[in-house]
Formats: sequence, C-alpha cells, structure tokens
Amino acid sequence: MNCKGIYLFGIVLNLITIPSIAQQDAIGRLPEWAFGGFKRPEKVNPVISPDSNTRFKDPIIGKQVDWESNDTFNPGAVVKDGKVYVLYRAEDKSGIGIGFRTSRLGLAESTDGIAFTRRPSPVLYPGKDDQQKYEWPGGVEDPRVAVTEDGTYVVFYTQWNRELPRLGVATSRDLVNWTKHGPIFETAHGGKFNKIAHKSASIITRLQDDKQVVAKINGKYWLYWGELGVFAATSTNLVDWEPVLGADGEPLALISPRKGYFDSDLTECGPPAIITKDGILLLYNGKNNPTQGDPRFTPNSYCGGQVLFDANDPLKPIGRLDLPFFRPMEPFEKSGQYVQGTVFMEGLVYFKKMWFLYYGCADSEVAVAIYDPAKPALPDPID
Repeated sequence: MNCKGIYLFGIVLNLITIPSIAQQDAIGRLPEWAFGGFKRPEKVNPVISPDSNTRFKDPIIGKQVDWESNDTFNPGAVVKDGKVYVLYRAEDKSGIGIGFRTSRLGLAESTDGIAFTRRPSPVLYPGKDDQQKYEWPGGVEDPRVAVTEDGTYVVFYTQWNRELPRLGVATSRDLVNWTKHGPIFETAHGGKFNKIAHKSASIITRLQDDKQVVAKINGKYWLYWGELGVFAATSTNLVDWEPVLGADGEPLALISPRKGYFDSDLTECGPPAIITKDGILLLYNGKNNPTQGDPRFTPNSYCGGQVLFDANDPLKPIGRLDLPFFRPMEPFEKSGQYVQGTVFMEGLVYFKKMWFLYYGCADSEVAVAIYDPAKPALPDPID
C-alpha cells in the first residue's frame, strides 16, 4: 500500500452505477450475499508484529539486515496440509516512510489460524536475478496467494523499484521456494501496460470439497486488480495476463470510487475473490477521501467493502455495499505507520468451516478476524 493515490493509466475514472445494496437491514445484518460480519478474537491480535531479533543476509548488498524489524503487515493467506500459512510483508529499517524501506515476504504457519510460528528468514525477496530491476531497492510488497487444484501456489505481489509499481507473479510447490515469473502484464498488448503503474491482484477462487482453489471461468483464469477502480484480466497459464480493455483501448473499470462514500478515493482489490452461490464475491479496500468522502469515517482511512459480480460474467457487478462491513476500530488498527487507520485485507481462507480474514493494521502489524457462516456476527458498527 505504498505510492498512495497513483492515478492508474493517467486518467480519472468516471463513476459507474450498479445496483447498490445497503449494508444493514433493520436489525443490522448484512445482505445474504455478503460475507460477515467478521469477529476479532479476543486478546489475540495482532498475531504478527515486528521482530528486531531475526537477521537475514541480503543477497544484493551482502550484509545482514533486520528484515522485519520496522513493520510486518499486509498478509496473504492459504491453507496447506491442515494449517494456515500467511505470507506477510516485512519492512526493515533502511529508510524512512512507507515505501522507502525495503520490503520482503515472510512466512508464518498456524494449526488454529491464530497462533503463528514464523520462519527466521524471508521466502520471497529482491535478489541478484532477472527481476532486480523491478524489485530493488523498494522490494516485494502486498502478496495475495492462492493454490490450484494440483497444488501449485501462486502469489501476486507488487514489485517496487521506487520508480514504478508493477504486479509480479511467482509460483511454488511448498510456499518456501518460489520461482519468479516477472510482471504479469510484461507481454500483454505489446508490453504497453508494463510501463504504467499497476498493483493489487485478486485471483478468482472456488470451494471444492471444502478446499479453496483457483477457478477457471469459460476456460480461463480471471483476476481483479487495481487501486483507482477494479479492473479485470485473464490468463491461460497463471503467469501471462491480459487486461480486459474497453472500447477506448484502456483497461475497463468495473467499479470506481464514489463521491460521498467510504470508498471515495480508492477501491483497492483485497483477498482472492470467491465464487459463491450468489455470484463472485470480491472484498476490497476502500479509502475515504478527506474532502469528498463519507464524513462518518476518518479522512484517508481504509475500510472494507464488498462487491458481487455475476457468476457467469465476471465483468458484470450486480451488488455493492454502501457502507463498510469492516473498519479501523482497535488501537492497533489506528496507530503505527498509518495513524488514520487501516484494516487492509489481503488474506481470506476457508478453515475449520469458517472464513479467516487476515489484514494489515495501520501498515504496521497483522491481525485476524473470523466469519462463522453458522453464527454470523454483526458488521462493524458505524458509530
């Protein structure tokens, strides 16, 4: 979540009108198609915090660095062998300010989804490889991770060289050893979009025998991506992606920020989208514009939104929450690097018949909230 406010493709998007479904009914429940509310377990959060004791020899500078000493945040998540694994962004102390340190991805595992054991070294990081020009010195940021039916893990992350953010992709069989494949739009449309800022990719998944796996729709993989609007892209191999374009030859915006709402500044894609009985559900991170947003929420705060797309047409939005279902409420969600408050969602896994949501707290720590479909909680209150 660095480089805040970048206008993708140098354009300001127009508002897109879709059917809007209010967040709460008369007694405060979410609509049937939405996930939640998500309940924060008592006295367990944050579940991952900075650690100044772990050291790692950086392959580029050849020196030991305290790679997760400053901040640990914005996690992706996946289930493997009956455990929850979290890939989290970790910043060292090499600079000052969000995006001006070096970020690497750490890996943590848990048998209950709450108490985590962390590896002492990062598993994905800038190196002396063919991606160095895209990933150094800013690093690798903000992972979203999912798994295919055959057990291949795929992670989409921001490659940040402090010049231009790009979406990168890597694959693995064990979550520890990763093969980098480079920017996802590197070859699309003659490389046109590889020279323009892009980030935040949420691949579409589905439940198969209670296991969440990457889905195909009409023979293709699909993902949603973007900050200033939600866009789409397709692929046949998970590595090379093509943005879906509009009549003007630019990426087609499916939803956009809305004046007067909690998502008036940004609509940044969250965890992997999930196919449900009602459609394709995408959780996204809405940023509240300080002058044109919803005055009930803190200016520049990030809150959680949801949008539903047609199951047979991933480009067709059919419902959208007008109010956030998840917002910064706890002290650790409103302190640290980003005091305006953020519950930045990137990891969502189906585990023990419940949905575990992993999110970044104020760009500083990792927390978890749980939605039990058998006992739905109320969404976060407005006041």
